[in-house]
Amino acid sequence: MSGLSTGFSSAEESPGLLLWQVTNRWQAAQRAALKPYGLTHVQFVLLASLTWLAGASGEAVTQRALADHAVTDPMMTSQVLRVLEGRDLVVRGPHPQDARARALSVTPEGRDLANRAVAAVEACDAAFFAALGDGIPAFARALRTLRAAGDAGDAGAG
Repeated sequence: MSGLSTGFSSAEESPGLLLWQVTNRWQAAQRAALKPYGLTHVQFVLLASLTWLAGASGEAVTQRALADHAVTDPMMTSQVLRVLEGRDLVVRGPHPQDARARALSVTPEGRDLANRAVAAVEACDAAFFAALGDGIPAFARALRTLRAAGDAGDAGAG
């Protein structure tokens, strides 16, 4: 029986595997932090992102703009928004300028929940990434570089 044909002599050398392992641990920590708020991670990301976008622009936020900001699939975004709407955390209504689009807004209850949950998420992040010490800004820069490279790849795929 032969082993895996890989360019790495050790699994510890594979950035993809390491990212997978760390991401799974980080997501587990986030799930635990969000459990008291009754939110899944994706529900939190969309609720917090909508709260941020609505507060930053003061204009109607579309589902497409929210999906783009959160880098989530538009169909999945719509499904999650339906759940949040059912919990009276968000409202989806007609867009004032685009009859095909839905305008999203956060209810006062949704804004309150997002602000309580973000404190827990940020505390979780601080604890999780504490091992990086003074390297956190450099790590965040590296993540932004990877995100931008992914954005460029997405633009070239169409």
